[in-house]
Amino acid sequence: MTPSKAVTPVLFVCLGNICRSPLAEGVFAHLAAQRGMADRFAVDSAGTAGYHVGEGVDRRSRAVAAAHGIRLEGAARQVSAADVDRPGVVVAMDASNLRFLKGLASKRSRAEIVLMRDYDAVEPGAGVPDPYYGGPGGFEEVYEIIERSCRALLDELAKRTGAE
Repeated sequence: MTPSKAVTPVLFVCLGNICRSPLAEGVFAHLAAQRGMADRFAVDSAGTAGYHVGEGVDRRSRAVAAAHGIRLEGAARQVSAADVDRPGVVVAMDASNLRFLKGLASKRSRAEIVLMRDYDAVEPGAGVPDPYYGGPGGFEEVYEIIERSCRALLDELAKRTGAE
């Protein structure tokens, strides 16, 4: 019998859960699968607001993901206190999302709440811009930010969990 591998929950959070966070969920899952580590992570996404609960991923996020060989599925949901109180990594897309998540977490929270671009070598600590009201170029820019940030996050989590 082989020992079971620990599964690390990774939750990506933006405002409405139709553009940035589902894109990050898809990119991270895709990168983990490419590295043979898909079974090491439970990847999900949510929004701080309930504006789009039940809706599918924005067509522009789906299109940019598809252009990079990634399929995005699922429906928007709102983040809950349970999401930020259990063990795992909760990844905020911008400072507003980060403040919301830290305020939602109880004192006994076991989640590590971080900013997506804390893992971005190009502009660490910045927010991932919301492309919702922009054109297709904004979605490609967001994809590039998310892709390089997710690569670095995956590297960090692989080191921590011994999955390298």
